Amino acid sequence: MKKYLPKLVQDDKWLEPFSGVISDRMIQADRKEKELTGGKTLEEFATGHLYFGLHKTENGWVMREWAPNATHLFLIGTFNNWEESAAYSFVHLEHGVWELHLEHEQLAHGDLYALNVHWAVNFGKRIPAWAKRVVQDEKTHMFNAQVWAPEKAYQWVNPDFQRSDEPPLIYEGHVGMAGEEERVHTYNEFREQMLPRIKANGYNTIQLMAIPEHPYYGSFGYHISSFFAASSRFGTPDELKQLIDEAHGMGIAVIMDLVHSHAVKNELEGLGNYDGTRYQFFHEGAKGEHPAWDSYCFNYGKNEVLHFLLSNISYWLTEYQFDGFRFDGVTSMLYFNHGLEIAFTNYNDYFNANVDHEATTYFKLANKLIKEINPRALSIAEDMSGMPGLAASVNDGGLGFDYRMAMGVPDFWIKMIKEKSDDEWEVGDIFYQLTSKRLDEKVVSYAESHDQALVGDKTIIFRLIDKEMYFSMRKDQPNITVERGIALHKMIRLATAGSAGGAYLNFMGNEFGHPEWIDFPREGNNWSYAHARRIWSIAEDQQLKFHWLYDFDKEMIQLINQNRILTVPSVDKVFDNKADKVLAFHRGLFLFVFNFNPTQSFTDYGIPLGAGKYKIVLNSDSGRFGGHDRIDEEISYYTMPSKGMDSQHYLKLYLPARTAVVLKKVDIPKVQ
Repeated sequence: MKKYLPKLVQDDKWLEPFSGVISDRMIQADRKEKELTGGKTLEEFATGHLYFGLHKTENGWVMREWAPNATHLFLIGTFNNWEESAAYSFVHLEHGVWELHLEHEQLAHGDLYALNVHWAVNFGKRIPAWAKRVVQDEKTHMFNAQVWAPEKAYQWVNPDFQRSDEPPLIYEGHVGMAGEEERVHTYNEFREQMLPRIKANGYNTIQLMAIPEHPYYGSFGYHISSFFAASSRFGTPDELKQLIDEAHGMGIAVIMDLVHSHAVKNELEGLGNYDGTRYQFFHEGAKGEHPAWDSYCFNYGKNEVLHFLLSNISYWLTEYQFDGFRFDGVTSMLYFNHGLEIAFTNYNDYFNANVDHEATTYFKLANKLIKEINPRALSIAEDMSGMPGLAASVNDGGLGFDYRMAMGVPDFWIKMIKEKSDDEWEVGDIFYQLTSKRLDEKVVSYAESHDQALVGDKTIIFRLIDKEMYFSMRKDQPNITVERGIALHKMIRLATAGSAGGAYLNFMGNEFGHPEWIDFPREGNNWSYAHARRIWSIAEDQQLKFHWLYDFDKEMIQLINQNRILTVPSVDKVFDNKADKVLAFHRGLFLFVFNFNPTQSFTDYGIPLGAGKYKIVLNSDSGRFGGHDRIDEEISYYTMPSKGMDSQHYLKLYLPARTAVVLKKVDIPKVQ
């Protein structure tokens, strides 16, 4: 009998030696799904948020928590002076579940509360694991859960929104640092000020960072304490819902940065030692601690943990109507050594004993669940290892993500800028690095995200211009360093976006070359907010050069969006000349041409093409974008044969140094 090969293996012959491992992963995930659901759907299983936590019912309040090592549980809060009492004592059910029933008058909207969890040798105050709102006291800085049960539930204006099938053009944003003032900004401010800007700039998807509650603002939302609570430092749950609702009204999808790779070690605010044990949610010993992140690692082999995490996915998709997730730290989850110090140079690295099959099972279940709840939802993996099948369907043997973050692209640009002089840039290598991916895999391409802007790193504009951005950004201040930086900034972003493998991402402010890095308030900077903000006024000031980059990004994104350029899967190299540093590639009807030469402009430069007529639709040398207006954008460009009509045709272009143009092929009118 012929052995069954998963489609993932059928499509990639190099995976045939590992077909057994891939099949085993499929079997293991299927077995775990049956074990969890008992024949029901994953969507029916992942409803822990409807059972656990605090709920207001017709008959009063009911609260449930899972704490298998606990001996007693008490609800404490402002309603009982934070003291234990029999009236607020939980009853132990089975399987480590505790339950409390209260009359309506025993709790009220806005009350603060927590748990006192007792175990055999000690007790401790804990914020409930399933709490849906957590707030911080401004004076004591202590966190507590808060009863959130307003008389009128939020009424969705766009309850039936469905993400379009357009390739995602993702605007990565952080609510708290989205404004200009040196403080934490709010959901309402993001809704009022950022949504119109994002819409006008042509992006169709927003990726919100740092939404689940995290005690330390400076963690950028990566050390989560309360997985079901939207961060209250930005506003109320209803205000977040209104933000998402209005984005939907504009036709913009909203996805969330989902951190299921680890959790903060905190015990008072988080899940650490929640019921007196380290191993309730996390692995015991060294396996349960991330050596680089100072955090705890979830035990994906534990059914209760899977129930918690899968319910968390369901909660954000249904309660807040998010349109999907960018899964953070996927590499860390996939490998027992978290992918540290591995080059991932051959296929064996993806199918050896270092791979955690409990994590691959979790991803298969998570992505299957997402599609059950919302078939149009996005699932993006932040993985630097390039695991084969990561962005292939579960049924085909993959892990089920829609996209993988193309993390090698920003690393490539940084390496180029840092280590090579302009005359060493090799255009063939640029094209290879931008388009290097498996044919059946979709990736989110980007020149830089929030990672490249964080303190300790540098954005592209900072690497190109450095200190001159503080002294030479007025238009009446000519500066060759700034001119070079602006020219290359436009070209780098256009090359990345134009060749994107299915989706494109930009972090807010990077589109106009934001001059400040990101540094959240911390002890090392005297708790300053000076670098935890975005200075939009410089992008809109017509006297400053920043607006040239801002305007270029707007036209670039709108061109890609309106013409659905990223729906064309094939990016075809037309021409690359190493000596001249000229690169040209086709994407559908659009021809992208780059002259990366730092000093030499070319007249009547021939690009070998089939017969055709072209019009310029974007030109980085336009004066609108800080260029010199050396290219005629009004005329039509025709290919011309080198000899007879049947010989090779060439498109003759004027290509100034450090410029890029996008041309669209148009129909040549037929002679009647």
